Amino acid sequence: MAIIAQEEEIKYITVDGKQVLKYKPRVEITIKHLESGKEYASESEAQEDVNNLDTNTKQEHISKSVHVKVIGLPLGTDSNII
Repeated sequence: MAIIAQEEEIKYITVDGKQVLKYKPRVEITIKHLESGKEYASESEAQEDVNNLDTNTKQEHISKSVHVKVIGLPLGTDSNII
């Protein structure tokens, strides 16, 4: 279950009198227990598992992966992207 840290955003803005494309890619974070494969819904849920004395989960069992999804943008010498 990926956590959406940032939604994709594409828009044109004016910088120094020129129209430029402002692009923010979609960012997804997955927090997972390396031994059991369990995926957590949040960082706090993973930390609760580490802090829970009824489990033997340690901090080193928790993995955090960040996936940045970038669309194909037509780039050339006239490209203005920020």
